[in-house]
Amino acid sequence: MTTMTVRAEQRQQQTLSPRLQHAVRLLQLSSLDFAQEVHDALGKNPFLEGEDVDLDPASGAAAVPLAAGTVADATVADDADAAGAGNADLDNGSDGERDSWQADSYGSQRRGEDGEMSVMDTMAVETSLTAHLHGQLNVLSLSQREVVLAKVIVESLDDDGYLRADMAELLSIAELDPMPTEEEMQIAISRVQALDPSGVGARSVGECLLLQLADIACPQARETARRIIAEHLPSLAAKDVNGLARTLSRTPAEIEAVCERIRRLDPRPGWRFGGSPVQYVTPDVIIRKVRGQWAVILNPVIAPRVRLNHVYAEMFARHRCAQNTEMAAHLQEARWTVRNIEQRFATILSVSQAIVKRQKHFFEYGALAMKPLGLREIADEVGLHESTVSRVTNNKYMATPLGVFELKYFFSRAMTTASGGACSATAIRGLIKDMIEAERSSAPLSDAETARQLAQQGLVVARRTVTKYRQLLKIEAVERRRVHS
Repeated sequence: MTTMTVRAEQRQQQTLSPRLQHAVRLLQLSSLDFAQEVHDALGKNPFLEGEDVDLDPASGAAAVPLAAGTVADATVADDADAAGAGNADLDNGSDGERDSWQADSYGSQRRGEDGEMSVMDTMAVETSLTAHLHGQLNVLSLSQREVVLAKVIVESLDDDGYLRADMAELLSIAELDPMPTEEEMQIAISRVQALDPSGVGARSVGECLLLQLADIACPQARETARRIIAEHLPSLAAKDVNGLARTLSRTPAEIEAVCERIRRLDPRPGWRFGGSPVQYVTPDVIIRKVRGQWAVILNPVIAPRVRLNHVYAEMFARHRCAQNTEMAAHLQEARWTVRNIEQRFATILSVSQAIVKRQKHFFEYGALAMKPLGLREIADEVGLHESTVSRVTNNKYMATPLGVFELKYFFSRAMTTASGGACSATAIRGLIKDMIEAERSSAPLSDAETARQLAQQGLVVARRTVTKYRQLLKIEAVERRRVHS
């Protein structure tokens, strides 16, 4: 027979107060999300007053386009100065997500309250290339496996409509059991290349033009165009009509007519459709040199003018009713919001100042001078927890003379050199980029050769690491660089 016992137990547990939870939530928001949060708070809390934060990219030059992940064109510093700016291991290379394959125009139309179509329903919707291709795949009679493989190809196309990924990468993306073979993937590529627009899914300019030769009605001209594109593309680019005429045993007039027809083909079929939307970021801090020293300035555009409405607060205090708990909660929340906004910007400023202090050589000499830096170093410098520093550096941006960078860009793990010193991964990426840019077009560097040259400079880096860094830099493999040269 079992008996029930009652036992008292004391346990310590750390919990976050509502005010601290509010502060943490505001701290980890990006500038755009924070602006929306402040706008909502001003609209629903009567004890708050101030000016809304406008971070709409169309409203001014404070927002700059973010290209390829972390760095954007740094024209914002001068614009912010004109607006009144005189007031005193992380390897992320992921691209932005592509548009949904279902076009917005396929969805159900919204109707007004009177049952009629709204004006918005009559506006043209720009269809993306992926949506256009997926729409065609949906009407084909394909097995589920064939659909998956074809969609892998479509989602791997760039804005030009080209398939830049190699076969190994495509096979790794397709999560099928059993794993698809190269023959299956090649069939999927051919299936996508047969879709509209002609030339889509090509892996080179030559292949793109060859896929469009069916548009040439004359068989003789089509065959001549095929030979020119497949065998003499450099001569076509150089407009060597006489040389092509001698090589192909045609008259110059015939070659000129065929070349003119080839020039009417579309080398970038993806441009006919809406590309991926430009992503905008608003720098939170601005870095500039003042009297020979690097100064950190809060971007005045992102700092909202929010304050407590003292008139309403005093009226509520004089006529406070014990039962009016809702207004009391609004007043408390308003006080928290004002303090937490001030704390957010003070924390961003202090962390940015600590980063600039540690990475001042980067601002002088570029990525090759980036030092290894960890979250703990900055946390100890400013007296914060590492998790707080992580929140501050995520989705916060710094405008510098070298470009606009996410704060976490300045953190990099240390890599030991042959001499026993330390070098940051960012510096190695910068060195790899310089080496590839300086390579001879006739003999581009392979990843293995790049690793060997780095080793000669005292930097022992594995070939797979070089491959990873090259991909993060959006640099094509040696085979494609040789083809494009």
